[in-house]
Amino acid sequence: MIKHKHQIIIVGAGIAGLSAALEAAQAGNDVAVVSKVPPLRSHSVAAQGGTAAALGNMEPDSWEWHFYDTVKGSDFLGDQDAQALFCKEAIETAYFLEHIGVPFSRGENGRILQRHFGGHYSEFGKGPYIKRSCLAADRIGQAIVYTLWGQCLRLRVKFYKEFLVTHILLQDEGCSGIMAWDIVRGEMHIFQGKLTLLATGGCARLFKISTNSAINTGDGMGMVLAAGLPLEDMEFIQFHPTALYPWGFLISEAVRGEGGHLLNQDGERFMRIYAPAKLELAPRDIVSRAIQGEIQAGRGIRGKPYVYLDITHLEDQLIKEKLPQIRQMVLKFAGIDPKKQPIPVAPAAHYTMGGIPINTNCEVLKNGKKTIVPRLFATGECACVSIHGANRLGTNSTMECAVFGRRAGKYMAKIGKKLDFLPLPQGQVKEGWEEINTLLNRTPKTSLAEIRETLEERMTQNCGILRDESSLKKQLELIHNLKTAYQEIGLKGMPKEYNLALQEVLELKHMLNLSEAIVRCALARKESRGAHYRTDFPTRDDKNWLKHTLIFEENGTYKLDYKPVVITRFEPEERQF
Repeated sequence: MIKHKHQIIIVGAGIAGLSAALEAAQAGNDVAVVSKVPPLRSHSVAAQGGTAAALGNMEPDSWEWHFYDTVKGSDFLGDQDAQALFCKEAIETAYFLEHIGVPFSRGENGRILQRHFGGHYSEFGKGPYIKRSCLAADRIGQAIVYTLWGQCLRLRVKFYKEFLVTHILLQDEGCSGIMAWDIVRGEMHIFQGKLTLLATGGCARLFKISTNSAINTGDGMGMVLAAGLPLEDMEFIQFHPTALYPWGFLISEAVRGEGGHLLNQDGERFMRIYAPAKLELAPRDIVSRAIQGEIQAGRGIRGKPYVYLDITHLEDQLIKEKLPQIRQMVLKFAGIDPKKQPIPVAPAAHYTMGGIPINTNCEVLKNGKKTIVPRLFATGECACVSIHGANRLGTNSTMECAVFGRRAGKYMAKIGKKLDFLPLPQGQVKEGWEEINTLLNRTPKTSLAEIRETLEERMTQNCGILRDESSLKKQLELIHNLKTAYQEIGLKGMPKEYNLALQEVLELKHMLNLSEAIVRCALARKESRGAHYRTDFPTRDDKNWLKHTLIFEENGTYKLDYKPVVITRFEPEERQF
């Protein structure tokens, strides 16, 4: 095994990980970023529409309006102390990103251009749509990642690319580092650090149709769960309303923000029924269920499971200037010029609202409540500081990654210099290495691909936009059967170098465990709230379920716990759009 030693180790090179690395490196720390893919292929580059901040560049706005929209959008399951902090710091962070070189689109006055996005309104939700999402055409993720990456290179952050992190190393004194497999050379590496940050992204690849990159298999969340630590609010998986049918490629909410209309088979603008005031710019859970409802009622296009997103009425120049990437994608994959024909779209798994419970300094919480795990941090989509609650507002995610990535980097830089390195837990290192060796030397008796395909298809069918007790119980039984089959996967005879099958097996382990966690949490929550919709419990139940779910796993046994939602200003109310 090859050993490395760095003061701060960051797992993941998306917006969250790079923001943390930049802040820590600016303070003079020796920072290493370990990434499954080259940094510029991190899933953050797929973000299209914008990043949220109440700058008021286009019309009057305030962080308090943004705060209210985030609270209401979360279906009142977000923690309001964290939400308020986020909305305040989003403004400063937007200007920080501008000042380090993010190439935002500009208005005629030279200020950052902003656009409409679903769930963002004026006057505490009572006013019309508001332009709050800062844009870089329809490539905001790429613009931010490329800029952060360049700044990290300038500060000599060390990047280890194409390394699959397999285990976090924990002991009573805290986290001492990670184990990672060098995918290219086929070698195990140990990274010893004073502080470790997980910024590994979400797990929407658990579902058959997903907007996510193939790398979003929930590795960080899976490792935390395997270490006996909790995950929070895992039942809340966001389905983006508009993905290009049938591929699942993201068609950004920016298309609706610029004036796109959703149409059914009869050419009706059906959002007038589901959200008469906000129409296509209602929050995502509302729009996704509306589209699903139209499809199930037989009003999909030509009876198929999709509807139309129509921008043929928009000016050609607007499409080319503000939606160029989406236009090219639709032309390339669907053979459609969106100026001339409507775009076929359907909901697809998109975002993980829950994750590793953290505080506002991004320290991982040992019991999911107050006690921290020393020296272990998490941020971005893999973490849950509970900004998004039961439903995320569009463009809040990229800003959350930047705000809390920076907070993590600053806090780690502050405390890291006072710490010494912990010794590595040799017993855990040995167990981790034995797991890899067992896989490499086991004769295969079952198909990795079949297990994964079955899991994804049935998660979509049984634990998708609409759920009930019967389908969730079926899914739980299926997962148990798939876990049994997983034990017969082997890789004997394969070379170690570029062994992508080993990567996929380890990813599948996390996917199976996270699927069970999601299903168990969904089965327990007997209400409908945000992205979690139970057809057998179709209403929100604040009396019994205004609380966060925590799930733990130990030796294959799962247990649930709960904690209260932090309410500081806005009491729960009925969501109307």
